[in-house]
Amino acid sequence: MKWKKLTIKTVTEAEDIIISDLYDIGLEGAMIEDHVPLTAWEKEQMFVDILPDGPADDGIAYLSFYVEVPDEENEWADGTEGRQKEELQAGVSEAVDNSYFMVSSGQPVDMDALVKAVKEKLDGIRQYMDIGEGSIVISETEDKDWMNNWKEFFHQFYIDDLLVTPSWEEVKPEDQDKKVLHIDPGTAFGTGMHETTQLCIRQLKKYITPDTVLLDVGTGSGILAIVSLMYGIKEAVGTDLDPCAVEAVRENMEMNGVPADAFEMMIGNIITDQEIQDRVGYGKYDMVVANILAEVLLPLTPVVKRHLKKGGIYITSGIIAEKEQLVVDAVKAAGMEVVEVTRQNEWVSVTARMV
Repeated sequence: MKWKKLTIKTVTEAEDIIISDLYDIGLEGAMIEDHVPLTAWEKEQMFVDILPDGPADDGIAYLSFYVEVPDEENEWADGTEGRQKEELQAGVSEAVDNSYFMVSSGQPVDMDALVKAVKEKLDGIRQYMDIGEGSIVISETEDKDWMNNWKEFFHQFYIDDLLVTPSWEEVKPEDQDKKVLHIDPGTAFGTGMHETTQLCIRQLKKYITPDTVLLDVGTGSGILAIVSLMYGIKEAVGTDLDPCAVEAVRENMEMNGVPADAFEMMIGNIITDQEIQDRVGYGKYDMVVANILAEVLLPLTPVVKRHLKKGGIYITSGIIAEKEQLVVDAVKAAGMEVVEVTRQNEWVSVTARMV
């Protein structure tokens, strides 16, 4: 099968209404491309390595929908032509009523009729609001395994003496005696390739001891806590906003032979959620690591202070170079001592100690 991509050029104010109206004719799962800046709440939810600065909002939006079509023109997915095709070509309204555009219905799609229906919907919306250009572009792509195709770009690599390898690659005989992190990030979490993660791992290795109890804020795939356990810490607790992190961490623990009782995951926002703060516990951590964003580290740091032991180490990363001083100032304002600032390319890690 092939996929047709139907892209509508519109304005940001019309995104929701167009998506809603096109849902009625079977177009689901819109991909939205615009330059609308993230809200403060959205930034708070993004416990990720990178948040690049985007272009200024120009009010333009592109809405894309993917539709499965037969490989050959006029070939039906179920091998039949006959009455359904004649009905589909007879009139848009009848086709809509019978849901012949629904990808989930299993019926093949007549693109001419679909485009006609989309145009009618857009013309209807124009009657009461501005939708901008409202143009429609059709393109085609081959059928692919989108969930797994990205794996061809992720291969094993080293972080100093640590070999990081995905679950689908074998460890070479010459690497059998090395410390190996087996990681299966899926499509939602980090792989360890980014500079911010590598900065954190190097700092963790400097300061962990066999007695270290670690708190990993923004755990994701669990790389930082799992590596710390591999290097001999006592136990770890992780927090994340995304419930999917629980399964990702569980799978990566199993692949690396980490005992289930050595790493506890909690879902919630440690900055604002009192229940999560209480569950994490106060004054009990020898080390806290947070590979997030400077914007999140600012409100997080005074919260972390309450969870660290006196003399405990606080490792931060996810900091773009120009925001280094903001994090340094936040750490000092929380009553911590900056002990080291390390850099890799344009990224920074600030390590501090609770005094």
